[in-house]
Amino acid sequence: MALIVLAADKGAPGVTTAATALGAIWPRPVLLAECDPAGGDLAYRLPAAGGGVLNPGKGLLTLGATARHGLSHSLIHEHTQKMVGGLDVLAGLTHGEQAAGLTWLWGPLGRALATLPHADVLADCGRLGGHPELGELITEAALTVLFTRANLDHVAHLRERLQVMPRGTQVGVVVISDPRQYRATIDEVRRIVAATGKDVAFVAGLAHDPKGAELLRGQWGGRLDRSLLIRTARELAGRLAAHVAPGPPGVPGVPGVPSVPGVPGRREAS
Repeated sequence: MALIVLAADKGAPGVTTAATALGAIWPRPVLLAECDPAGGDLAYRLPAAGGGVLNPGKGLLTLGATARHGLSHSLIHEHTQKMVGGLDVLAGLTHGEQAAGLTWLWGPLGRALATLPHADVLADCGRLGGHPELGELITEAALTVLFTRANLDHVAHLRERLQVMPRGTQVGVVVISDPRQYRATIDEVRRIVAATGKDVAFVAGLAHDPKGAELLRGQWGGRLDRSLLIRTARELAGRLAAHVAPGPPGVPGVPGVPSVPGVPGRREAS
């Protein structure tokens, strides 16, 4: 189906929290892939299905060790795990030094994730800039979403990142915004992005909600479903899903869309 890259530039926060929230309420079957060369932390942050722990040694590193002679869709699934609530995840590297031996992986991985059947892929690529080899994965994505805050330094980094994005890349911008100034902040960043003259598909928002982020670390249920983080993530997920697959995919959180128990708004995989 579709590969969506989620990333940020220097200093911009919240990519992993956003990726997890979006995965939890995505309107179609989805795989959350930690593709940050600096290392991931989902294995330490979130519990596995059944109340256990995710295995930090199983994921991108083990996939890379077995994929030199070909990276098939079935091989990817052999190295995924299931988080609490049923979200499938490809856990990332445990530390950045491991990326040195995997510089060849990003292009083949991007091509495989972009053509994964029966599921979209949300690729958490962390902070861009220090790992140019990630460009090979980004070029395979249907959409790259850059996260920012409205602070002057964060927006300045965003403008610079827009200037160096690979030609032909479809880019969207998401502002992690204070709920008290939510719409005004998004509108201000939208004006700044428009002034760059770069072709950006949209500027949207996600609430800065520390309490919701803490609930997302395993305390699934009604309180999380009512949090500002999940409420704004539903709106964002609907926009992203419609952008990469126009049509009637289903809208997160509307009546009639079945959900997996324990994960707000998440659709059962077919």
